[in-house]
Amino acid sequence: MMADESTPRFATQEQWVIYYLAVVAAMMAMQMSSLGFSPLLPAIQRDFAMSFSQVGTFTGVYGLVALVVSVPAGVLAKQFGEKRVLGVGLAVLALGLFGLSVAENFGQAITARVVWIFGYRLAFVCVMTAIALTAPPHLKGRAMGVLGAMSSLATVFGAPFCAGIATSMGWRHAIMAFGGAAIIGLFIFYLFYRQRPEVVQQARKGGGDQRGAFSAFRIPIVWTIPLLGLANAGGFAATFFLPAALKAQFSLDASASAQVISIAYVSAIVVNPLCGYLSDRFNRWLVLAGMMALMIPATLAMMSHDLVVFQVAAAALISLGLSSTNQVYPAVSELVRGKDVGPLMGITALGGGIFGYLGPQALGWLRDWSNGFVAGWWALSGVAAFSMCLFLFLKHYADRNNARLEAARTVGAAA
Repeated sequence: MMADESTPRFATQEQWVIYYLAVVAAMMAMQMSSLGFSPLLPAIQRDFAMSFSQVGTFTGVYGLVALVVSVPAGVLAKQFGEKRVLGVGLAVLALGLFGLSVAENFGQAITARVVWIFGYRLAFVCVMTAIALTAPPHLKGRAMGVLGAMSSLATVFGAPFCAGIATSMGWRHAIMAFGGAAIIGLFIFYLFYRQRPEVVQQARKGGGDQRGAFSAFRIPIVWTIPLLGLANAGGFAATFFLPAALKAQFSLDASASAQVISIAYVSAIVVNPLCGYLSDRFNRWLVLAGMMALMIPATLAMMSHDLVVFQVAAAALISLGLSSTNQVYPAVSELVRGKDVGPLMGITALGGGIFGYLGPQALGWLRDWSNGFVAGWWALSGVAAFSMCLFLFLKHYADRNNARLEAARTVGAAA
């Protein structure tokens, strides 16, 4: 019997690499603008006469939007399938970028930024859902690590790419180019990615258990999951304030700042797969706690007035922060087993959004209050220390929970 041409094609386990690469392409298209635009911030700040607190708000709106979008994005991925929602997210992201490129004042600029990040968060949650559904269980850590490495490569390319366009044609044309990259990523993703059959079949039947996204909150440990967003609070805030810190401490311009940012993300290309490999081979929670321990001295070294030390510290802080973000998702899927992947990824992304706002905002406030970045770096080192303790606590919980489940399974088998 011949297949109906109208029947959609779905992902099979044997072809997972093709679909995985399509997701990676979409992530790279998103990430070019998400972090790669930071060298443009001084020019944007100057054009719209922003204070440093307003810069913190402009960058930190990422987190405010994530508060609203992350969990609904996971529910939408479950209801309609991650492919459709990710495609819509990329289209909205491009629309926001094009809007920012023609904004005439701060109000229009931050409105466009909200649209941009709304699309980004929709797409981001679906990227994590797609990886969780596509990669084999024993390779999830490495799959996330490679995803992080490629998104870092996109930032490495995006920062000098936008800085070069801004130098010759202005920052508005650079933002417009980012929008074009998002459209290209959308086409690549839609051409090569196929959903798993059960995802679409469930959506056609009405989404299955409609309480899935919210029933997870009945488990007390789930309330700690948003706190995991603290893991990259330092790296995220540092990325956006690197140009200002480099200008204040070393009198470097946007092009030089782009080079420093690129060095940091080149480091992330190596650190992400390494952390993914270690997470698959050893205990995920201990690896995450070790990453936070390394971020404490890295954050304090950001106060150095030696450019080489500053660059090494920035590279460590940003690469470890990005790697921790990618490794949190497979760790959470093991912490709360048996829940729908989409909503669970949304809950996890919620934490990243909360502290994606609070990190830059706090650093901006402390910069305006103290007229320097020292107070901010001390605060972020404390955040890294708290995150390390939280990961160790969750390891203890996960070990105890797994032992209880294994004991129950043994008793059931004996009976």
